[in-house]
Amino acid sequence: MTAHTASVSLDDAARVVRRVNAERVLLLGWGRAILMQLAHPLVAAGVDDHSRFHRERYGGLHRLRRTLDAMLALTFETPDAPRAALRINATHDRVQGTLREGTPAFPAGTPYSAHDPELLRWVHATLLDSFLLTYQRFVAPLTPEEEDIYCFGAHVMESVLGAPEGYFPRSRAEVDAYLQEMLASGTIYVTDTARRLSKQILWPDAPLPLRPGGMVTRLVTIGTLPPAIRDGYGLRWTERDERALRLLGWGTRHALPLVPAQLRLWTVARQARPVGASRPVTG
Repeated sequence: MTAHTASVSLDDAARVVRRVNAERVLLLGWGRAILMQLAHPLVAAGVDDHSRFHRERYGGLHRLRRTLDAMLALTFETPDAPRAALRINATHDRVQGTLREGTPAFPAGTPYSAHDPELLRWVHATLLDSFLLTYQRFVAPLTPEEEDIYCFGAHVMESVLGAPEGYFPRSRAEVDAYLQEMLASGTIYVTDTARRLSKQILWPDAPLPLRPGGMVTRLVTIGTLPPAIRDGYGLRWTERDERALRLLGWGTRHALPLVPAQLRLWTVARQARPVGASRPVTG
């Protein structure tokens, strides 16, 4: 716990988490988070062996919808939240196997499980990092205190996912330190499997009306990846791309305040009852 979160209640933290996760524009960060997750060889193996998103038509969109629905249900404590948690863990029950493609850190045959706390921590940290980055680039700045509170508020996912208490980072500094440690350790290694799966994220099979949006998300995904991971995927990034990304961020931040809430925020976010309203008052 940091000085910023020492006196923060879970309700106060939940309000910051809700403010960030309410924004539809956070979708721009999903591709980055997924490619970072797939850069862990055991995560990539689990997705390749057990997910149908790369085998079904529009599978990536369907998987994103399911994941997004679960995140929103848990964030805004909808009646579906308990079922969403059960569905996540039931899916994780099925995701286990062995690595076929060896890497410097993991020889072929290394077992994996979606319940592995190390993998849960990697996935969780990539989401925190991606959502905070996306919010600040495309919505509004956050103070260091707000970043810490966001990370602290999100740690409740430990109990939802069955991770050990204290396993998930609780501050921006802890997220940064953990990501740097993972990148420096050799654990993160983009495999051929990850590169193949990344094509479904960067160039998804999407209906024609959605394809222009794919160009935008591809620009954001590639441009915001850590350089080491971007290079691992063999993705090209130029100064011209960087200027386009900066212009996109500037334009979105200035235009978003003019967008009606019905378009800007998720429906469940607009309809959610206030934090703590459903809880009994204790003296």
